[in-house]
Amino acid sequence: MGKPTGFLEFTREMPSKRPAKERVNDYNEFVERLEDNKLNQQAARCMNCGIPFCHSGCPLGNVIPEFNDAVYQKNWAEAYEILSSTNNFPEFTGRICPAPCESACVLGINQPPVAIEEIEKHIIEIAFDKGLVKPRAPKVRSGKKVAVIGSGPAGLAAAAQLNAAGHQVTVYERDDAPGGLLRYGIPDFKLEKWVVERRIKLMMEEGVEFRLNANVGVNISINDILREYQAIILAGGSTIPRDLPVTGRSLKGVHFAMDFLKQQNKRVSNAEIAAEEILAGAKNVIVIGGGDTGSDCVGTSNRQGAVSVTQFELMPKPPAGRTDFMPWPTYPMILKTTTSHEEGCERHWAIATKAFVGDADGNLKALRVVDLEWAVAEDGRPARFVEREGSERDMPCELALLAMGFVHPQHEGLLNQLGVELDDRGNVKATEKNYQTNIAKIFTAGDMRRGQSLVVWAISEGRECARRVDEFLVGASLLESKDRSLISQAV
Repeated sequence: MGKPTGFLEFTREMPSKRPAKERVNDYNEFVERLEDNKLNQQAARCMNCGIPFCHSGCPLGNVIPEFNDAVYQKNWAEAYEILSSTNNFPEFTGRICPAPCESACVLGINQPPVAIEEIEKHIIEIAFDKGLVKPRAPKVRSGKKVAVIGSGPAGLAAAAQLNAAGHQVTVYERDDAPGGLLRYGIPDFKLEKWVVERRIKLMMEEGVEFRLNANVGVNISINDILREYQAIILAGGSTIPRDLPVTGRSLKGVHFAMDFLKQQNKRVSNAEIAAEEILAGAKNVIVIGGGDTGSDCVGTSNRQGAVSVTQFELMPKPPAGRTDFMPWPTYPMILKTTTSHEEGCERHWAIATKAFVGDADGNLKALRVVDLEWAVAEDGRPARFVEREGSERDMPCELALLAMGFVHPQHEGLLNQLGVELDDRGNVKATEKNYQTNIAKIFTAGDMRRGQSLVVWAISEGRECARRVDEFLVGASLLESKDRSLISQAV
């Protein structure tokens, strides 16, 4: 415990941000670093609880009080070793994780919780600055070959772990650059792509091979993969978006959110855009969906010069703080105002889109919407939404972005050709016990297995899956559950 009275002396303090009017003119990250004394104070707030609930709040099981103490002591080598023992990519989670660990922080019972995510981000960036992050290639190779299909956070985590265990790992990515969601899903203003490229370069130096523009089941033979590798991990993510099949869905100007975000990421990276461009400039934009993807669309639309940006959410407006129905240390479903919302956005809750309205040329010009309210069932059935009488109206809109989540991974191609079993939700069927599909040498992890989830869960899934694959290949594994890293780095 760095400072026994730290939680009494200091309150939560976050880094400054560039002003909204300034940052909407570019796609660069805008959150500054904390000054050394401020970072020291934030680490001092950690109470080193007898039962640190932050451990269970974090899907990775990060050893949080210990790295907070190391930060307070300014022992950066120790802080980095502790953090990297459970998290392969703290530079990603430190930027884009919703920090469930902070919701479980004991200090959060009656004070603002410890700024765990910011401390995590500072540890890894300072470690890079000080040259502490170096390639760790295994000293001995097992002779076993593993194919990881998909280079998102789950695939990258699995690849990193299995490579550290001594196996030869090849990652197949159907896009022109590795990273999956990190590369072509998260806007640059939240995660600049040099951060991804820095980690990919490090993994390559450690011995991981990346094959790009490699769509297994399309331009890469599945039979060749099955013959060449002793184990295969399916980590392609949940990529089929939830649609809104109402009247006018085929009008020009109605698009899936991820198509919009991916195009902008490609523009920033000066990559080729093959499809018809989706742009928000000089348009009234309505984002249908109140989650993080919708928020990313808001920030991107503002940067493209939208006339107005509006975000819809089907559910009622959440409370500002915890209620009796969301007690500590559960993750609270409370009102979240993101940095994109701060840049300009009108938000509507309990609203539904009944139709897309077009002009004579087939272009979207408005959304026909209706307000909703809960109807309480008297016969024991769950409450349901009903339309509020007289609330139907048209709202001007030339670009509608569907950000309502994802239903399951793509079945066409790889999954259908492999013949892996699917669960009731259309995800690849495998248990958390072994991450193994109905085909013995094929495993799965991340959103492809558990459904749409958080990046931190994807990394956790990749690590756990890697341990099971290691056991499958050699009979035992030094990669532990809720991994505390390799028992010996000299594998």
